[in-house]
Amino acid sequence: MAKTARRKQLESAALYPLDWTEERSGLVGYTKWFLFRRVPHDISWAQTLGAAALTAFIVQVLTGVVLAMYYKPDPDAAYASVVNITENVTLGWLVRGMHKWGASVFIILLFFHMARVFLFGAYKYPRELNWIVGVLILVAGMAEGFTGYLLPWDNTAYWATAVGININATGPIVGPFLAQFLQGGLNIGTDTLPKFYAIHMLVLPGAIFALIGLHLYLVVRLGVTSPPWSQTAAGRERHESAGDREGLIRDPSAEAEA
Repeated sequence: MAKTARRKQLESAALYPLDWTEERSGLVGYTKWFLFRRVPHDISWAQTLGAAALTAFIVQVLTGVVLAMYYKPDPDAAYASVVNITENVTLGWLVRGMHKWGASVFIILLFFHMARVFLFGAYKYPRELNWIVGVLILVAGMAEGFTGYLLPWDNTAYWATAVGININATGPIVGPFLAQFLQGGLNIGTDTLPKFYAIHMLVLPGAIFALIGLHLYLVVRLGVTSPPWSQTAAGRERHESAGDREGLIRDPSAEAEA
């Protein structure tokens, strides 16, 4: 059925922003390449753990932005600002709860995802670099939880952070210097809270964003790993080498018969 002139105009108007963006950036083509790549046909829900962890991180970012609008990284006002968020800000108790418990969910999903990768052998060649990147994401995520724990500035947060910093101080060579850097001095004081807030809000999220971007790039480039029981190639079709196609690689058994 032929399209009417009116329908063609509407479709052209609707697709114009995408065409404009694609012509100037190529993002539309890259997005299609990312979303519609080949994957093994017999993958399971276990392969969704990485996406679940990414979703949990996005929730942490969004709720963290909302909390940052009302939180005051000042030792004299931090606890009062947390109370204000919980009791006075509209749905502040929900946003704070999602951020608090979402941090644990994020770490748990990362552990489950890495366990699946290990059991499926997805850390082996050629995906060793992606495994290392995943480990760095886990370390950065745990550091996020550690630096965020102090921000309410109550007794529990203070003493838990003191224990964590003292554990770091026992590390060889760099341990004492790391502890002094985190505390902003010899003990936890007025400089510790702003430093933890800056690391929690700026340094670590930026690092995690960069690592996740690299992680996703490597996943797309190398393909999704097939389950151990799969008969399908991981992500992309397996191609014979040029030597195989041209008959340059000889069969040892044939040479023995000769």
